[in-house]
Amino acid sequence: MPYYGALTNPIFKPAVRDIAAISQGLITQVTTTFAHSYLTGLIIRLVIPPDFGMIQLDGTVWTITVTGDTTFTIPVDSTNFDQFVVPTEAVDQPLGTPAQVTPVGEQSSILTQSFVNVLTPQF
Repeated sequence: MPYYGALTNPIFKPAVRDIAAISQGLITQVTTTFAHSYLTGLIIRLVIPPDFGMIQLDGTVWTITVTGDTTFTIPVDSTNFDQFVVPTEAVDQPLGTPAQVTPVGEQSSILTQSFVNVLTPQF
C-alpha cells in the first residue's frame, strides 16, 4: 500500500498560549505573552472571557499568518469590535480563565506541524 503521509502516532502538540493584546483594524494582530512557536497555516481557536472585551472573537476559528515570535494575524476586520483589555483586577471567571489561543489543526495543503513537533516540550 502506498504511503500518503498519515502517521500512526502523530506528534501534533502545539501548545495553548495566553493572549497579551489584540489589535483593532482591517487585519487583526494577536500578541501572546511569550513566544508561541506557531507556523503560518496553523488553525487556532480564540477563547476570550467577557472581562477581556473583544467578545466578538470568542470561540472563533482562524488560519493564522505568523508575523513575529509573539505575534500573528488573523484575516478579520476588527475595526468596530470592542477593545481588548487585560483586566487589572482578579477576573471573575472559573479558575481565573485568561484569554487564550488554542491550536486546533492546520491547513491540509501544508501539514508541516503535524509531521514535526515545532514546540519545545514543557515539563
